[in-house]
Amino acid sequence: MTKIKLCGLSTSGDVAAANIFKPDYVGFVFWKKSSRYVGKDTAMRLRSELSTDIQTVGVFVDADIDFVAELLNEGIIDIAQLHGSENDKYISHLREMTDKPIMKAFIVKAQEDIDEANLSPADHILLDAGMGEGEGFNWDLLEGMTRPFFLAGGLTPENVKDAIAGVKPFAVDVSSGIETDGHKDASKMGSFVANVRLIDAQIASQGPEY
Repeated sequence: MTKIKLCGLSTSGDVAAANIFKPDYVGFVFWKKSSRYVGKDTAMRLRSELSTDIQTVGVFVDADIDFVAELLNEGIIDIAQLHGSENDKYISHLREMTDKPIMKAFIVKAQEDIDEANLSPADHILLDAGMGEGEGFNWDLLEGMTRPFFLAGGLTPENVKDAIAGVKPFAVDVSSGIETDGHKDASKMGSFVANVRLIDAQIASQGPEY
């Protein structure tokens, strides 16, 4: 079954909707330049309101490594998503500070980006088109992926079924695609999750040769 990550949650209402629709992950953005930014105190409160069977992912862009480790070790987030220029040395150092999983995001423009993602020492890989602008990238490049990946960039309730059927990601990650006027839309959140579950069921019914 395809995992689901609803990213950029920032209010109690967002969390309440997530508790209803049950994605596998929700994302809290700790990058101050983002319109979806939340600070530590807000993230701690939102985490306390979130169902315990949903994992939290903290999204960082070239953040102070001590801050990332602090949020992981205090249980505010379960996974750190590194969405900046963090290199293998940064990942190695973070691993020395925590035993929690690390996800590295790669902005895909060309085959070289896929090659780099395949070689990353991170526990999880996320492939995106940018920094949360809701744009897509050329999925044909994904033929070169040799490891499971989170797919982000331009996903919506309307196209997520095609994405899963076409490239078979480990997980799908959405933020702007479940928003209306820059705010999370519970109806779109529900439609996104439902469509992922629907295509998974359709694929399963067609057997392993699909």
